[in-house]
Order: sequence, then structure tokens, then C-alpha cells
Amino acid sequence: MDLERRNEELEELCLLEGCFPEAEKLKQETRLLSQWNHYIQCDGSPDPSVAQEMNTFISLWKEKTNETFEELIEKSKVVLNLIEKLKFILLEISPCDLQDKNIIQYQGSILQLQELLHLKFNVATEILLRQASTLADLDSGNMEKIIKDENVSLYVWANLKKNPRYRSVRFSETQIGFEIPRILATSDIALRLLHTRYDHVSTLHLVSTPSKEDTSSVTEPVKDDVDNVEKAVSKEVEEKSKQQERRSHLIQEEEIKVEEEQGDIEVKMSSAEEESEAIKCELEMKVLSETILAAQLLLVENSSEKPEFFEDNTVDLCQFTTLGGIYHLDILELPSQCKRVKGWMIVEILKEGLQKYTYPPETTEDLETENAFPPIEVTLEVHENVIFFEDPMVARWDAEGKHWRTDGISNVFYKPKERLVTFSLETFGPLTLIQDAHINMPYQSWELRPLDVNKVLLTVTTVFTEIQIQIKENLCMLSSVKLRDKKHVSVLEGKWMTPIPFITALKEAGLNIFPTRHSHFYVIINNKVPLVEVKAYRQMALLSSAFAFGWSKWNLLCNSTKVVFKVREHLTEECIETPNWAIFMFSGDRAQRLKIKEESEAFSEALKEDTEFHSTLYHMLKDCASKEAMEKVRSSNCQFVNSVCHMLLSTRLLSYS
Repeated sequence: MDLERRNEELEELCLLEGCFPEAEKLKQETRLLSQWNHYIQCDGSPDPSVAQEMNTFISLWKEKTNETFEELIEKSKVVLNLIEKLKFILLEISPCDLQDKNIIQYQGSILQLQELLHLKFNVATEILLRQASTLADLDSGNMEKIIKDENVSLYVWANLKKNPRYRSVRFSETQIGFEIPRILATSDIALRLLHTRYDHVSTLHLVSTPSKEDTSSVTEPVKDDVDNVEKAVSKEVEEKSKQQERRSHLIQEEEIKVEEEQGDIEVKMSSAEEESEAIKCELEMKVLSETILAAQLLLVENSSEKPEFFEDNTVDLCQFTTLGGIYHLDILELPSQCKRVKGWMIVEILKEGLQKYTYPPETTEDLETENAFPPIEVTLEVHENVIFFEDPMVARWDAEGKHWRTDGISNVFYKPKERLVTFSLETFGPLTLIQDAHINMPYQSWELRPLDVNKVLLTVTTVFTEIQIQIKENLCMLSSVKLRDKKHVSVLEGKWMTPIPFITALKEAGLNIFPTRHSHFYVIINNKVPLVEVKAYRQMALLSSAFAFGWSKWNLLCNSTKVVFKVREHLTEECIETPNWAIFMFSGDRAQRLKIKEESEAFSEALKEDTEFHSTLYHMLKDCASKEAMEKVRSSNCQFVNSVCHMLLSTRLLSYS
């Protein structure tokens, strides 16, 4: 009887979990619709997924010369949008569904666009500096220029007067500036700070897409199932087509001319085709369901190997993250200036283009090089939309080693209220601010509760912050952020986004509550078996319309094959002050309500009185739930359930709390 009930429960759960392949099909249809809308718009921008269109776009842009910085900033919006679209294609489509050639194509396009954009910024800077003498400030005699938009800020200072006493450079209406040594104050140089809100430096070295080796261990059993199902589909279709052929031969041989009989035969053939199509569709959904499960398992899979050993002063980007974009700091040789001669503007243009001024020089006859070429004091503004929970570290890009380093930077001082960071720098180049990627892990507690029909609130509490995320249908929104019990206003609040762009935006804002496959090497976690964790998240998402779930201290005390959490029915939007939580334990194939409470003194797996074991969490809660609650669960939107599940898989609440 128990085996029969178990099979019935698993069969019913399988039907309910059909929402995941349904949601995936809707996503695929949305992508196709987006491609079609882009095609009919004919706005001149390429489809980033089509290699030919991207190659044409890049080639035509390369041929365009003499773009001013203002023109380039407008063009960069299109380019950055294409880069973001390509990145989201790599992140949103399951690694199981992406072919190697497509991954190489998309990553190649990203790299080409990034490199060409930076090259264009250099050319535009050179064009601007050629006009430095005509843009000189009347008071100082030097040129200062600031150009800003939402993605890029350019600060340029040209040393036209070469006054040895003018050694403090401060850009007007900002705190950004430099303290330069005498040798630079008397040289034909320009200082450029190009602050990009995006990071196109470290991503050249680290493109975060799972490799085929990483996916193979998880997807191998699924691939076997897929092959078997595909064979079954083709065999079924073949048999049906043979039957139809036999029927058509019989029709031709007998030469039946009676209209009623012909109508009956057409109906039978039509029903056979419909039946065949239904079987094919059902098996395709089964294949898709297995593929989705494999992709979900990848999200909770821990890497077995720690990232390669890093030298001293080298930044491990699996442990740390860049925040606030990249500060491209350069000392440039001042190019020849435009001269007006008899109504003509004459300027000398070097083939080499914009040249960097080497500081300190590679060779010098001066024995006291430390005195002649001291470190340069730099003051930078931290982007207002980025949160640092501790004082940021400053890192410089090592172009030769292709990684970030912290040496060559000293006397770092951070003013959090003014959002200014000051430091001494030995050599110029790309700089960034870094923070521990796992500063908000492990979490102290979490709660997932319904707000309305197909709408929930996820609250994650860490040592430094409390983050609240609303989820509805296929969208997520940052509801609020509290820093040390004080509300923090974030630019992301109130903006609805699909899950993957939303997660990316939170990470870029410094609100990282999304572990990676390497995070367990840097955080003490309560590791759970991946399949158990995935099954728990899937069923929690299915039930989230009518039930609230919360962190339980007993999850730490059970072994890795089981998860423990608090559950209660929640049908109203109001937050209950003293909720009556029940403690549930789930092992992937068995769910039970525990006798203990959260306030109990010791952990026990004893079953609650008048309850019994079930094969699924869904049927366990069904035993004690109201009809209204179960009706809400059964009527949940498939995209909503999928979005909640994706957020649970991405935060990994059961392992990282």
C-alpha cells in the first residue's frame, strides 16, 4: 500500500513540476519573438546571436574614423547593449543546450567589441588633446575637460604651461585629483582618468560560463535518457506513418468513392496524426524536463578543485570581486597642437597614435630614483550606486600576467561619508576597487513568504545587511536594503527585471548573496547533497504561493542528506508578529514533520504526533493545509514558480545559512 501511495504521490508531483518545462518553453518563445521584433524594427543594430551581422557591424565601425568623444559615448550605448545581450545569452541558455561553436562565437564577439571600444576611446582622447591649446583655462593656462554619461566619465588635464609649482591637479566641482612630482609638472604630458562603470578588463581573462567538462558529469545520465526518448519518438512516429501508408494503399486499391466512408477515413487519419503529435510533444517535454533538472543541478554543484595557486599580492577573482567599474589612469605624451595658418588648421598626426608617457622611466641616469620619481598621490570618487561593507582594497591590472595585483599601491585611505579613496601609486594603468565576494556569506537567516497571487517576498539577513527581494511571475525586484538596521536607498529599488539580469545587477551593486561553484572554498558552509537541495527548492517554489518558509537552526545539526526548515500556511499579505511555525525535514524522497520546535533544547528526528511520512514535501503539507491554500498552489503561474526556484537555487539558502 505504501509503495502504491508513493508512486501516486510521485506521479502527481511530476504533473505539478511540469510547470518548469512549460516556463522554459515560454522563455524560448520570448527569445524567438524578441529576435523577430528586432528583425522587423530594421533599426540598423545587429542581432548579437548572428555571427555575420556582428562581423559586419564591427567591420563598419572599424572603418569609421575621427569620432569625437561625445559621438563615441552615444555609440558606446549601442555597443554596451550588444555586449550585455551576448553575456545574458551565455548565462540564460543552459550549457547543455549551447554548442561549443556558439560559445566561442559569442565570447569572441564580446572580446572584439570590448577591445575595439577601448581603442576608439584612445583615438577620441587623442583628437581631444590635439585641441588642448584652444581649450586652455584662462586662469591656469592648462586644459581641463570633463565628459560624463551613465556608463563612462572622462577626466583629462593637459600640462600646457609646464609650471614647476603647479603640482596639485584637482578637477573642478569634484574631489578627483592627483599630486604630481616636479618632473611631470615640467613635462609635455596629459593626465587621463577614464572611469568606466563596467569591467572590460578582468572579464577578458575570466569569462564566467561553465565548461563542457563541468557539465558532463551532471548531464551524462540525462543525455542517455534524451537519446532513448528521441529514439522512442522517432520509432513511434515511424510506426504511425507506416500505418497511415497502409491505410492509404488500401484506400487506393479498393477505390472507395462513397463520401461518408472517405470522411470516416480522413477523421481516423487525422486522429492518428494528432495522437502521434501528442506522444511526440509529451516525450519532448520529458526531455526538456530532464535537461532543466541537469541545469538546476549545475547551479548547486560544488567544484572539486580549488582555483589555481595565486602568487602573493595577486587577486583571486573567485574570492574577490571588482566593484564600481574600472579607473583607467594614464600619463600621456601631449600630441602636437593644432595651429591656424592663413585660415587653415594644421596639425601633425603620428602613425603610432596616442603615446603613453613612461613613469618612472625604464632607464635613468639619476641614482636617487626614489626621490626623482616618487609615487603619485591619487584621489578617486567611489561610484554612488556601489555598496562597500568594509574599506575597499585597491588593485592594479598586470597586463603581462593578466591578473589584478595589490602591490605598487600604498597609503590607502577611505572616507566612507565622502565616498573618496586616496592612495599612492607607483605606476599608472587600469585600477579597480575590490571587495570580498563572500562578505555576506554565510547568511544569518532567511524567509520566503507569499505577498499576493503569484507574488512572494524573499528576505535574506547577513552580518552587515538585510536584503528583501520581491518575485512575481518572471520578474524580480529589490524591495529594500538595510545596512546595520538603517534603510539604504539603492538605485535598483523598484526596478523589475528577469532573474539573471537582476542577479547581475545586485552583484555589480555590491549586494552579492549568490554563491559560485568555488564559494565553498572561502566560506564555512552547511553542505547538502545537490539532488536533495534541488528537490527541496523545486517543491518550496511550487508551494510558495500559499506557504511561508524560513531558516531553522536545526538544519545545521542534521546530516548532508537532509534539510530542515520552518513552514507555515500564509494566505494573507500581513506579516504575523508571532507566527506558528512547524519544523519539517526533507531528504529528497521522504518528507516528515518533526516533533521539535525551533525553541526546543535538543535536536530530534522524532515524528510529530498524528502525522505520517510522505514521499514529497507537497503531499506532506497537503495533509495539514486548508483547501484554499492547496487551490492557490495548484493555480500558481508556471513562470512565477520557475523564477522563485531560480532565486532559491542562486542563493542556496539551505547550504549557505
